Amino acid sequence: MSKIIAVCAVQGAFIEHEKMFQTLGAECLELRQKSDLEKHFDALVLPGGESTVQGKLIKELGMFNIMKEQIESGLPVLATCAGLILLAQQISNDERTYFQTLPVTVCRNAYGRQLGSFNTTGDITGINNFPQIFIRAPGINCTLDNGERDKSKVEIISKTGTTITGVRYKNQTAFVFHPELTNDTRIHEEFLRMI
Repeated sequence: MSKIIAVCAVQGAFIEHEKMFQTLGAECLELRQKSDLEKHFDALVLPGGESTVQGKLIKELGMFNIMKEQIESGLPVLATCAGLILLAQQISNDERTYFQTLPVTVCRNAYGRQLGSFNTTGDITGINNFPQIFIRAPGINCTLDNGERDKSKVEIISKTGTTITGVRYKNQTAFVFHPELTNDTRIHEEFLRMI
């Protein structure tokens, strides 16, 4: 039986994630309203786009608390770019935060605005020479220590130069770049294996 991937579809590059998972044999469910969260799915994708718009819509549509509870309960999550900002515990250049389930500090538009967009290749844990597309990408400034209550550590799984560009924490995998905009399915394949 194929896995069902719920993709947050209120705004952003959700269709690109859907196409990639569908080529790998997974089914996709678009999350557009609160009732969609009552359906069965095996994992969640938080796509790139405008994090402030996504965060606002998720709250206005009554989806926020349910999604946060699902993430905290161990639902596997793949987040890219804006999705990473939604998960981050702290945002260094913005007072607004969202799910706060991923113990990292991020910086919005760390590489500059649209003109700061670029492509490169880099290694990810278990995946070599992965094409990385940065579009108004956030930066991961640091991983946070959750203290005695939580012995799990944030695993750094990708760096571009000395900058952290991908992390994994428990059920959450997040990247600052856009793997869904490439033709390389290896990150999505690895995520399906984790489910």
